[in-house]
Amino acid sequence: MFTKILIANRGEIAARVITTARRMGIATVAVYSDADAGALHVEMADEAVRIGPAPVAESYLLGDRIIDAALSTGAQAIHPGYGFLSENPDFVEAVEAAGLTFIGPPASAIRAMGLKDAAKDLMIEAGVPVVPGYQGADQDPDLMAAEADKIGYPVLIKARAGGGGKGMRLVEDPADFAEALKAAQREGQSSFGDPACLIEKYITTPRHIEIQIMGDGHGNVVHLFERDCSLQRRHQKVIEEAPAPDMPEAVRAAMGRAAVEAARAISYTGAGTVEFIVDGSGPLREDGFWFMEMNTRLQVEHPVSEAITGLDFVELQLRVAAGERLPIAQDDLRIDGWAFEARLYAEDVAKGFLPATGTLDHLSFPDGTRFARGPVRIDSGVREGDEISPWYDPMIAKVVVHGPTREVALNMLAQALGACHVAGSVTNLAFLGALARHDGFGKGKVDTGLIARDIAALSDTSAPNDLAVALAALGALGLLDVPDSTDLFTAFTGFRLWGAAQHLVHLDAGDTRIEARVTLHGAGRFTVETSEDAVTLTAHPAEGAFVRIQREDRRVTAKVLRTGPRITVFSGSRSHGFTTVDPLAEAEDAGAGGDGLTAPMPGRVLGVSVAAGDTVTKGTALIVLEAMKMEHTLRAPRDGQVAELLVGEGDQVADGTLLLTLEPGDD
Repeated sequence: MFTKILIANRGEIAARVITTARRMGIATVAVYSDADAGALHVEMADEAVRIGPAPVAESYLLGDRIIDAALSTGAQAIHPGYGFLSENPDFVEAVEAAGLTFIGPPASAIRAMGLKDAAKDLMIEAGVPVVPGYQGADQDPDLMAAEADKIGYPVLIKARAGGGGKGMRLVEDPADFAEALKAAQREGQSSFGDPACLIEKYITTPRHIEIQIMGDGHGNVVHLFERDCSLQRRHQKVIEEAPAPDMPEAVRAAMGRAAVEAARAISYTGAGTVEFIVDGSGPLREDGFWFMEMNTRLQVEHPVSEAITGLDFVELQLRVAAGERLPIAQDDLRIDGWAFEARLYAEDVAKGFLPATGTLDHLSFPDGTRFARGPVRIDSGVREGDEISPWYDPMIAKVVVHGPTREVALNMLAQALGACHVAGSVTNLAFLGALARHDGFGKGKVDTGLIARDIAALSDTSAPNDLAVALAALGALGLLDVPDSTDLFTAFTGFRLWGAAQHLVHLDAGDTRIEARVTLHGAGRFTVETSEDAVTLTAHPAEGAFVRIQREDRRVTAKVLRTGPRITVFSGSRSHGFTTVDPLAEAEDAGAGGDGLTAPMPGRVLGVSVAAGDTVTKGTALIVLEAMKMEHTLRAPRDGQVAELLVGEGDQVADGTLLLTLEPGDD
């Protein structure tokens, strides 16, 4: 067994690998960019080596620097995690040429599965069913459009070197094919250095079910059952579960056999995942699943499979890489209970899941294990006070639960998400909570289109309720900072001989301005009036920013956090953000000519489709922005004329940068 390994990754996965290595008595070396100098994984590792500035192309993608770091620190092996260099066969060969061990499959296996078109041809030879489509080398747009017509719409365009939903476009109308192909090719080139695409028939009621496999260097391969990853948005997974709901044993066995055959066909070793698209229009069938791709690495969602098998997949990776045989045979494996994983991201659901940035002013999770099997498990690579930067994936944590049945585990997930409190960045927490309580999902009726169909209900952006507004007003005035006390001068806050004291506070909740008048009655009792409501309550501060509230005949507990002008109220399963406003300090920009289009996040301008003087209508595509390796089309917020264009193709812009201005068009 190794005595020291280097983890060629960052964040949550690096911390995950370090945790298992530490338990096995293996020393660890972290690598970090300038943006990650104070990161959790750097703090956890026994040693850490700087490898470059923040951009991944100048740090985490520089294989030679990573190998030099391993050699200089005496590491014997490199664990790639997922993403970055984890599926780069050239890196594997370079690692081995340096006399180090790569903790993963051989370069030949990665190369065989690295391009989706070649992988499909290989699977056809191995007898594994594949989705009908076109994966030819000829990338002529007219030819590909003709092939799409033959396949029949809807079709899915996929970058052949892609992953994580990047370089993927669903096309339902032939008229949209050409533009969708160009966008997929651009994203493929940007993310993977390869613009080539393939086309697949889009299954109209698809489920995404994948099989976890593990192989050793002695010819043994086992599957560790399935995960259902059908809850997706923009082809990226949101909540995963294991096992898959309504999975017949015969179908499970057939999919497991197909996955093992796929692995054997490329002499696979280590952890991997064979992904299938499954017809979810009715009961699952043995002839109703097709190979999509193989991920030749550990998956983000591996904890749910660890939960139901009781195994530590990173430990198995390390043992196999060290030359050991798998300690388990297929007949030894059993499914124990049910598990869910929810991916908590810094992203704005209401704005189409745009990645967000910010400083985590407050971060707290429910009680549970960290990076290890347990009823509630939290895998996170960030801490309170850390920054969610524009350079990397905006994941905050993976919330994993394991219970005896699907119903119990799903209830546990909803409770665990409700106990996650994040302030300082917009997140998808409310969205995840709504998914966990979704009636159809609760009944196991899930397919990859569920989120898109129900997005309006799942991304409810209704105004904060009267209690949340009242607590925000009290928090803004500092009236919840007074500790519980029987002392006369603190217990009777607001006491006046001539009547109750009043305060006026102005709050912004999104685009809504709220004026709240707070009356102090003493003994922690307040009335908060707005133009919509009047709330009378008793509020007593408790530990950790919690507040105990008595309102009429109901008692509840909430949490109110104040960071500068920002107020965050956590109540039930939702959080509400407010900003305190000083109306006298607001300067009205009366002379500004027209509205401005600003960058919703840091990124690079990929394309500009308008010029100064152009007339546009609401919804017109104006600028394509690339951020976090994804393309985002920015559209006109209203009808008008482009008054001034302030950026050009290739420009790097910060969050909030003014990109262009609009003025009323000529009548």
